[in-house]
Parts: sequence; structure tokens; C-alpha cells
Amino acid sequence: MNTVVTSPLPRRPALLDAAGFRRALLDSFRKLSPLHLVRSPVMAVVMAGTLLALVVTLSGNAPMGFGLAVSAILLLTVLFGNFAEAVAEARGRGQAASLRRARQDLVARRLQSAHPAAAQEQVAAAELRPGDHVLVGEGELVPADGEIVQGLATINEAAVTGESAPVLREAGTDRSGVIGGTKVLSDQIVVRITAEPGHSFLDRMIALVEGANRQKTPNEVSLTLLLAAMTLTFLVVVATLPAIGASVGVSVDPLLLIALLVCLIPTTIGGLLPAIGIAGMNRALAANVLAKSGKAVEVAGDIDVLLLDKTGTITHGDRQATALHALAGVDVARLREAALLSSLADPTPEGKSIVRLGREQGCRSAEPEHAHYTAFSAQTRMSGVDLDGGRSIRKGAADAIRAHVQSLGGEVPAELAGRVEQVARNGATPLVVAEGRHVLGVVELSDVVKHGMREKFAQLRAMGIRTVMITGDNPLTAAAIAAEAGVDDYIAEARPEDKLARIRQEQAGGRLVAMVGDGTNDAPALAQADIGLAMNSGTQAAKEAGNMVDLDSDPAKLLAVVEVGKQQLITRGALTTFSLANDVSKYFAILPALFAATVPGMATLNVMGLSSPRNAVLAALIFNALVIPALIPLALRGVRFRPATATTLLRRNMLVYGLGGVLLPFVAIKAIDFLLMTVSAA
Repeated sequence: MNTVVTSPLPRRPALLDAAGFRRALLDSFRKLSPLHLVRSPVMAVVMAGTLLALVVTLSGNAPMGFGLAVSAILLLTVLFGNFAEAVAEARGRGQAASLRRARQDLVARRLQSAHPAAAQEQVAAAELRPGDHVLVGEGELVPADGEIVQGLATINEAAVTGESAPVLREAGTDRSGVIGGTKVLSDQIVVRITAEPGHSFLDRMIALVEGANRQKTPNEVSLTLLLAAMTLTFLVVVATLPAIGASVGVSVDPLLLIALLVCLIPTTIGGLLPAIGIAGMNRALAANVLAKSGKAVEVAGDIDVLLLDKTGTITHGDRQATALHALAGVDVARLREAALLSSLADPTPEGKSIVRLGREQGCRSAEPEHAHYTAFSAQTRMSGVDLDGGRSIRKGAADAIRAHVQSLGGEVPAELAGRVEQVARNGATPLVVAEGRHVLGVVELSDVVKHGMREKFAQLRAMGIRTVMITGDNPLTAAAIAAEAGVDDYIAEARPEDKLARIRQEQAGGRLVAMVGDGTNDAPALAQADIGLAMNSGTQAAKEAGNMVDLDSDPAKLLAVVEVGKQQLITRGALTTFSLANDVSKYFAILPALFAATVPGMATLNVMGLSSPRNAVLAALIFNALVIPALIPLALRGVRFRPATATTLLRRNMLVYGLGGVLLPFVAIKAIDFLLMTVSAA
């Protein structure tokens, strides 16, 4: 799956099924526990107001019917806030249930060694420990997380990722990781276990979506403190009103004081805030991204710089050998044979394509019996083979081969630079082949930029996010691909330490950095980045270093992660704006009712023309309660994300949720008052 994510936000399932609704309803009452309510200062004050209103009513200091109605509405306000959180958790439990079905009580075939023919014993999957080797054959389920050390197989990961298309996993490659609970569809593999029981990916996912490990994010903590400060301020103001009123001969009804306090404090965002946080984690998981914390999701929305590998992210990643360019005086058949021999043991798609091209062009050289192959490394940036008779062949980056040949006392033909530049200017990758001290020619590896990447980078630029392409290609090829893709900057001939250095450089400038990686050599950079997105198909070291894991192993998913994080922040900001704005109209309903009997001049504030002080209070409280469940779908699914700058987003939020939050309650409270008046008349 290396397609551009044009609509990266997660699938939109039904908000809640019948069973989930019943569970959320019961949880709403369970969450009335003081230990739970104390986590939300706003809801705790509303609950205290509920109990106080009930005491005032039962003590005979307020009309029984009106007092019970106020108490009931306040209780419903708390229950609706609890229900919002319970719905978010119920959705998570629904995801967890489907994940648990993949985590069965499996029996594993544990091997005495890593060899498939080694002695084996049947053990429960729960008994497996890191370092154990297990044999998994066709039709069997992988018993625990691990890495393939021998063999290759197609594996169905639908139980975890939701994707039904099988994926290829192979030992010795960056796609060697397997997840417990997935099914082997073909062949046989030896897996080295890497996870302790109870700490597998499925266990982590289940804990996260159920909310067991959810901690408040920094922004959520800050907003909670702000809401607590506002609540305390309004509590002090309301508590002093009776004394102020008594000094001027005004008597204040305690029930109306409680109603005023509840309408003053930001109950809407107070009730929805936990649901927004849980829903952010769920949206990330629905996009098949396992975030190790809510903080990771939130930070993704504040990213300033994206570091992206070229291969597989910006380009399709399946670079193919398309042409051989022999230098003057070199027979192309010799170049073809040398390129093929040096690639016979190369497991990469590029190496396999060189072998295929050589065969298609008529090279029939068989694999030599006594050969020592040198694997490619990021440090040497070349690979090759040493054959009997002292024959040594190397292929790799132009500068690496140039240094290798010169170290052997050879001379590099001047023609090579022109050939390399010609291939690079076409946007292809030049791979130089040398035998001993002689440079033979250049293999042309072609790659294609994914469709829509330029538009995607333009959207990120509009949000103030700078993109940096990382590639091992030479500067000419890197420049050509960067210009075609539309990235802001690039790092050519990059080594692992170059990625780490660039991340630190950006962070030293006060910027938040995200990057994607899948290999062990990416682990330091993934750990250093503010957002490290590791591929599920990558090595265990990369997955441990990152704070997010993409279960689809799609490098372009980093772009989707940013949008999920942006949507999280926008949703919290929009609903906070709405909550604070809709308090304005409630003041105009409660304040005239509070002083209308003793201060006739306050009636001029009754701009809505509400029928009576009691109906005004009830209408304001009813709206205050009903707006919470009305906004639950928006809190869970998120405000629709559109790429824009922070200024544009602020302006849009103020217009839609600020102005809308002021105007809507005027209409709704007036409508509720009309209904109450109609019921009273009947």
C-alpha cells in the first residue's frame, strides 16, 4: 500500500450500536462516583449544585415542583457529560473486541534452535518469551509478535489492520516483522519472538482503545486547568452575590444562584473534553496508526517540519533497472555480467531488477559456487561479490565506487561523471559498477513520483509545514525528484547520522519534527523526532524507537497522521469556542430572572422576551444540558479538516463556532421557553 492518502481521515463507522449504547448508558451512572467526577472540575461543580438544589428543595426553601425540575435537569447535565465519555470508551471497546478475536489461545511449535528441522515442542503462546524460535506453517496463526529469521511467506493481517490483501514478509529484509494473531497463507517461516506476554501489539492496542492507558495530553491538561480556574472564579462571584444583594435589600433565590453558576461555567466543553481526547486516539487507530500515547496524536497537529524518505513515500519505491550504460572501451556484455553477478544475492527490489534485466538481455551466467557476497550498508553505500581467482565486483553510489577504485590504485575515467550526471538529470538513480580497479559503467534505476504528491505538499505548505526529502541518491537525482514532487528541501546522499543531525538542527531552532522510518538504522532518528512513525513491517528496533506505528506499513501515512493531529486540535478548539460563546445568551436568560422580582429595571435585559423567570431558568438549564449530547457526534468524529494556516483556522472557528455559539442559544432557549409556556397553559 504505497498510494497517496488523499482522504487520510479514518473510516466513518456507525457512531454506536445498540449494545454499545446500553453499555454507555449504564456507564453514565457508574461515572457519578465522586472519584470519577473529581477528574473534571466543571462536572464536579454541577453535581455539587445538583445535590445542593435537592437539599434546598426538600428543606422547603423552594417550590417543590420547580426545585425538583432544576435538580433533575442538573443531574441530566452531569449524566450527559458522562455519556459523552462513555460513548467514546464504548467505541474503543468495540474496536478492542474485534482485536481480541485475533488474540486467541494459540499453541506454538517452539524450536530448540532457529533451524526449521530442529526439535520442536508444543507450548501455549502465553509461555513464549523473547528469543524463542517458533515454526509457523501454511494456514497457522503467528503465536506472538516477532521477526522472521528464516523463510518468507504471504500473511493475512486483516485481523489487525483491517486490510484483507495479503502481504509478503521475508527474513533479512525491512519487511520481516510479524504480529501475533495474523495468519500465514503460504510457505513456512521461522519466527524469533520479540514481545513478552501481555506486551504485544494487540495487547497495547486493546489497552489504548479501551482507555486503560490514556493519559491527558498537555493541551488537554492546560485546558482542564483553565476550566478549573474559570469555574473557581465564577463560584466565588456567585457565592458573594447573596451578601452583595443583602447590603442593598435584595433577596436572592438559592435555586437561581445554582442555575446561574451552572450557566456561567463552561459545562459544554467540560462534559465533552474527555470524549474528544479518547476519540483522538480512536481516530488514529481507525486510520491503522497505533499511537503509543495521546500526546503523540496531539503533537502531530503541531508539527513544523516533515522529514520523508524519498523511496516508498514520495516515489513508488520500486526502483527498477531500466538501462545499462557501458563506458567507452567496455563491452556492454561485460558490464551486464558484472552487474548480474554482484546482484545475485541482493534481496532488494533494485538488486532483483538488475538480475532480471541481465537475464532479459541474454546473460546466462549461473550463480558461482564459491563466492563471498558483501551486503549493502548505509556506511559503505555499495555491495558486491568476491569470486575465485581474485575477481572482485562492486556496485553502488558513484562517489563510493570512485573512492573504492582509487583505494585500489585505479583511475576513474572522466567519462563517468558525465554518464552519472546524464542519468541523474533524468530523475533516475545511477548505480556505478566496477570490477577490481576498473569502472565498467552505470546501471540506470528509474523510480516514479506518486500521483498527487505535489498537491499534498502544497497543502502542507499552506498549513505552515515545511517538507524535507531524505534520499541516498546523488544531489542531481535528489534535486530532480525534489523539484518534481514539490518538496521544500532535500538531503542527498543521506546517512543515518545525517537524518539525526538534521532533526537536532531543526529542534534547536524551536521547531517540532516528524519523520518516518522502518530500519534499525532509522531508530536513533525516530527516537529523536517529536513524532517518529515506524512501519509495522519494519524492524523491532524501529518500532520500539517510534511513538507511532503504521499498521499498513505505508510511508505516506505520515501525511495522514499530521491531519489526524490537526483535526484533534481543531475539534477541541472549535468546541471550546462554542462552549464559551453560548454562555452569553444564558446570561441574558438567568440574570433578569435572578433580580426581576426585586429590581424591576433588570427586566430590560430580558431581550428574548421569556415568559417568566422560572421558565427562563428552566429553558436555559435545559439547553445547557441538551447541547452536550447534541455535540457528541461532532466530538467523536471531529471537525472536518481543511488545510489552512493557523490564522485562517482561527477566523473560521470564530465565525462558525463563535458567532454560531452566540446566536444558536438565543433561538433554542426561546423555543424551549415557548414549549414550557405551552405545557403550563395546557
